[in-house]
Amino acid sequence: MHLARFPRVHLAHLPTPLERMDRLSEALGGPEIWIKRDDCTGLSTGGNKTRKLEFLMAEAQAEGADLVMTQGATQSNHARQTAAFAARLGMNCHILLEDRTGYKDENYNHNGNVLLDVLHGATYETRNAGLDMNAEMELVAENFRKQGKKVYTIPGGGSNTTGALGYANCALELVGQANDRGLVIDHIVHATGSTGTQAGLVTGLKALNANIPVMGISVRAAKAVQEENVFKLASATADVLGCPGIVSAQDIAANSDYVGEGYGLPTEAGIDAIRMFAKLEGLLLDPVYSSKGAAGLIDLIRKGHYKKGERVVFLHTGGSVSLFGYLNALTA
Repeated sequence: MHLARFPRVHLAHLPTPLERMDRLSEALGGPEIWIKRDDCTGLSTGGNKTRKLEFLMAEAQAEGADLVMTQGATQSNHARQTAAFAARLGMNCHILLEDRTGYKDENYNHNGNVLLDVLHGATYETRNAGLDMNAEMELVAENFRKQGKKVYTIPGGGSNTTGALGYANCALELVGQANDRGLVIDHIVHATGSTGTQAGLVTGLKALNANIPVMGISVRAAKAVQEENVFKLASATADVLGCPGIVSAQDIAANSDYVGEGYGLPTEAGIDAIRMFAKLEGLLLDPVYSSKGAAGLIDLIRKGHYKKGERVVFLHTGGSVSLFGYLNALTA
């Protein structure tokens, strides 16, 4: 797996730390829990999208783009990180934000990630929920092209084969860290949404013959839908990496028990996880992704799915800046 073959802008702070969470492990009384700190990737508070954007923005540069576009929910971590990359590389950035929650709260609509989008110089427009957002983005992009702009569009979450390369690289990084310290990893758990993180990670682990199962805690889609979407992207990513067929459907595991009422809507278990990580480990989760992933991890440990004697790595996908968009949920 020779990722230097692919164009890449090296802006992320890598490798991210791999840390043992002693107090959380003790409180839950189950496996030894470690955390892969992809909230520390740098650029506008970091997060998992930074790894993807290293490859996506390099592709944009190679195509001569002067304007990058992407789309996501109102409090999109991906949009914020894309805006930051564009600022750093001297490109314009335009974002489409989808109102998936119906929240009218001022903090939700103008604080957190939205505030940072604007600070990074991005422009944005909004859409109601339920539209084909990638299609909407292409319509707007075409208008910019008619004005003479060279537009590069990035799908929601940066989740295509180019973006997934970032998490194939993360697999290589994580296995290297584990090998260097004699750490046998039995399981990896993380929040999964637009599929690129899980697809890239699984593909990279399979290419390395690491034999580490990955559990994606879905933040939006039902289990069958999420697993199918992850498998499709993982298979396509394997093709790009030159190892077609290396990923099977059996390698993809998702759990949708922790979605709650829907995407972007905090859950009681997720809020509890935010408080638990903050008070026991001094770590900040976000209400949309990492808190639901952590809620799934905590519940599965309590149910005995992950056991004493095992070592579980929780991949922290970042996004804590969105806490400031959810003040009502956190202070209720």
